[in-house]
Amino acid sequence: MTEWVEEKYQSLLQIVPSVSRETAETLMAFEEAVKKWQSHINLIANATLPDLWKRHILDSAQVAGFKPHAKNWCDIGSGGGFPGIVIAILLKDQSGFHIDLVESNSKKAAFLRSVSAEFNLPATVHTCRIETSYIHINKPEIITSRALASLEKLFELTQPWFEQGATALFQKGRDYKKEIAEAEKNWTFDFKVHQSKIDKQSVILEISKIDSRKG
Repeated sequence: MTEWVEEKYQSLLQIVPSVSRETAETLMAFEEAVKKWQSHINLIANATLPDLWKRHILDSAQVAGFKPHAKNWCDIGSGGGFPGIVIAILLKDQSGFHIDLVESNSKKAAFLRSVSAEFNLPATVHTCRIETSYIHINKPEIITSRALASLEKLFELTQPWFEQGATALFQKGRDYKKEIAEAEKNWTFDFKVHQSKIDKQSVILEISKIDSRKG
C-alpha cells in the first residue's frame, strides 16, 4: 500500500475496527467510481469532493457498525450510495445480508446498479419513489437515510416498515434536536442519540416503535 492508501485504511479502522484491507480497497475503488461518475452526474455536492473519503465514505461506514448482524437493510434516497453502497461493501460477507436501495432519479439509480454489479454486492436498486416502494420491499430490519428529509417527513415515508417492526438509523446534522421536537408534535417514538464519529455536530438517530398521534 502507498502511504496515502495506508493512511485511508488506518482512518477506516478507527471507524470499523475489524475491517479487512480487501474491504478497504473496495471502498477506495468505490471512491474512484464516485469521482468518475461525478463529472457526468451530480452524485454529491462538488464542494465536498476533495473530502470525499472522510465526509461521505467514513461518515457512511459508521452506520454499519450499529447493527452489523442485521440481514435485511433498506436505504432510502440512496443518491450516490451514501450510506447504502458503503454499508453493502462492509457487510456483504455477512451470511444472508441484503440491502434494498431506493432512488427515484434514473441516472443515480444507474450508478447504483453499476457499482453494485462491479463490486458484486447483495443489493437491489429500486428506481421509484419511496411511497411506491413498499410493494417491492417487505419487512426490512434496518432503514437508513442520509440528508434526505426532516425527521417528521421520514416518519411519513417509512411508517409502513416501522409497523412491520423496523428500526431506523437516520443521520442528522446540528438541528436534530429541533427535528425531534417537531416530530414529537405528531408522533410518538423511541429513540437513542449516537454521536457521529466524523462530525461533532452530527448524530445518528436510532429510532423504533413510531406511532402517529393523529390515530
